[in-house]
Amino acid sequence: MSLLVEYPLPDDSGGAGIKRGADGVLHYGDLSPALTELLDIRAHHFANREALVEIGGPRLTYRELWTSASRIAGGLNDRGIGFGDRVGIALPNGARWVQAFLGALLSGAVPVPVNDRGCSEERAFVVNDSAVDLVIDDDLPDAAAFIDDGASLAEVALLCYTNGTHGRSKGVELSNENVLSTIESVVGALALPDTGVRNLVMLPLAHASGCVDQLLPMLAIGGTAVVAPEIGADALARALRSESVDVVATTAEVLRDLCTDSLAPDERVATVCCSGGTLNAAEARRLAAAFPAAAQWSLWGATETSGIGLALSGFAPDERTGFVGAPFGGTELALLGPDAERGVGELLCRGPNVTHGYWNNPDATAQSFTGSWFHTGDQVEIDGNGIVRLTA
Repeated sequence: MSLLVEYPLPDDSGGAGIKRGADGVLHYGDLSPALTELLDIRAHHFANREALVEIGGPRLTYRELWTSASRIAGGLNDRGIGFGDRVGIALPNGARWVQAFLGALLSGAVPVPVNDRGCSEERAFVVNDSAVDLVIDDDLPDAAAFIDDGASLAEVALLCYTNGTHGRSKGVELSNENVLSTIESVVGALALPDTGVRNLVMLPLAHASGCVDQLLPMLAIGGTAVVAPEIGADALARALRSESVDVVATTAEVLRDLCTDSLAPDERVATVCCSGGTLNAAEARRLAAAFPAAAQWSLWGATETSGIGLALSGFAPDERTGFVGAPFGGTELALLGPDAERGVGELLCRGPNVTHGYWNNPDATAQSFTGSWFHTGDQVEIDGNGIVRLTA
């Protein structure tokens, strides 16, 4: 018999800004009404700071980035795109991707990132399944500046597709609350200051891990998002030489490859965020030698959890092998299975970052959710300190 065993957090576990709602889920109580409103305020506050750098490409201040995004929104508006429409973003990593994404948001539409690294069949599936009203895959629309910031927390801000790890890709509806809560939790967990942090984002912007977990928090705190058109160890090493960065965000695979070669220690980097896998003890030690001043963070999440949900830092390399992290930012855990009471089973999550369901797919939603609990499909064990380790 399968049991569902919950691991609830105290109602005040997320700090003064987070409380349990009538739905039983923890929520941030002081969020902006919508993502566009938050970004609009920050863009004006940090107008002269560098907002976006594309390695080998453009460099834009907040004023320049916001002006270009609002003109793209105007161009979309001229083409009949408005509130609730879906706009596919089918561009490679870079400044134009960010401009198009923000332009779609400002038009009132819902951006639909299309992974340019995926196969043509998968890209076509995302475009067709989401029934986009327009795809930006070449020239950026341009017209008089326009901003629609009338959305609310419950409305969908982003339609982000899963990578198909657990079956066919599905469109995950991430609300303004999901995205804004993720920004709050990432900034809080990593203690990111608003003094101009520079984050090298070497993750696909079409994924929640790159866009929601790294790009948007940088824009929310007046930091600089340094985006890389190429993703790989060689590209990361070149980027470190050309840009002074405080944070490196990339995959476990890239970090493993980076540390296989002799790399001069870089003491400028204060934080390394590892997504899409874990490092073993030997790999973590090599990473520490490459970035001796950096805190190593392992970030785990699914698209359905806005890319985050568990985090791990501060462990000695020999203590962290196999562990992916503890819940943060209002994310709560449960286990499902015959051994759930012993701390072993399928991992379930709920929280302010967790989607309410899939786009136009009620059957998949029903299969993946038990009430507010999302079934991750990952088999794990949870130790006495609440730390999660993958077992399969």
